[in-house]
Amino acid sequence: MNKFYKFCLFSFFLLSDFVVFAQPGDEDDGTGGGGGLEGGDPAPAPINGKLIVLLLFGLIFAFYKLKNVTKKA
Repeated sequence: MNKFYKFCLFSFFLLSDFVVFAQPGDEDDGTGGGGGLEGGDPAPAPINGKLIVLLLFGLIFAFYKLKNVTKKA
């Protein structure tokens, strides 16, 4: 029975993600509010400026992990 509860809890957290982060619909309900809960969306953040730094840190991390794995073997 304990496995069943763990499965139900896991399923709840896995499936509630769709509901928790859902966007409000575009339909107008007649109240004149419009725009949803927070108004318009903010401007998107640019990611092009730091891609080289991210690549560099990724390569350093991969080298570090590879070095540790070969040291253990």
